Amino acid sequence: MLHQLLRLLKLFLGLFLYALGIVLTMKANVGYAPWEVFHAGIANVLNLQIGTVVIIFGLLFGLIAFIFGEKIGLGTLFNIIFIGMFMNGLLNSSLFVESKNLISAYAQLIVGLFVISFATFFYISSGFGAGPRDSIMVLIARKTNIGVGYCRIAIEVAATLIGALLGGMLGWGTLVSALLIGFCIQITFKILRFDPRLVEHEDLLASLSSIIKVFGN
Repeated sequence: MLHQLLRLLKLFLGLFLYALGIVLTMKANVGYAPWEVFHAGIANVLNLQIGTVVIIFGLLFGLIAFIFGEKIGLGTLFNIIFIGMFMNGLLNSSLFVESKNLISAYAQLIVGLFVISFATFFYISSGFGAGPRDSIMVLIARKTNIGVGYCRIAIEVAATLIGALLGGMLGWGTLVSALLIGFCIQITFKILRFDPRLVEHEDLLASLSSIIKVFGN
């Protein structure tokens, strides 16, 4: 029971930190990260909060991945629901203000990227499954036989261009985020001595079954 509780705690901590990291990069005010350019552009057109758009497109991507045979886990569902909710809550809290100084802005951007990196560690190490956007990346790689890295680049470039055309905030921070996020994750994983390839993810039914058994006893 304690093991499952710790896994759930790691999952929710990861989701909250991910939302926090995204908000920090947004409020740096030097250009959103690629996916946030996309989400902000859609939010601009539909007049919705950006966290709500994150939930809507998370559901859409998750459904597409599931239809084409990708494994959906409890973490996938919670990723879809809670990151967007946490983002809306943080953005509505007035705790974060936009950076005015260029040096502090880029410092905040980098801090946000490292927060996302730690979030990724907690989220992946819980073993509850990949996020919907990661699932789409893996799906495209499987279907096209193109390397995962190239698929990620293509998806994020497409997301950035679409978001920018729809009014998402594009700036030098977008390029910095795209170039540094992998580096930040690599450093974080090295410090924590974490290898994501060793994590065995559960599918949704297995997770629900184990949780019901634990809390049913």
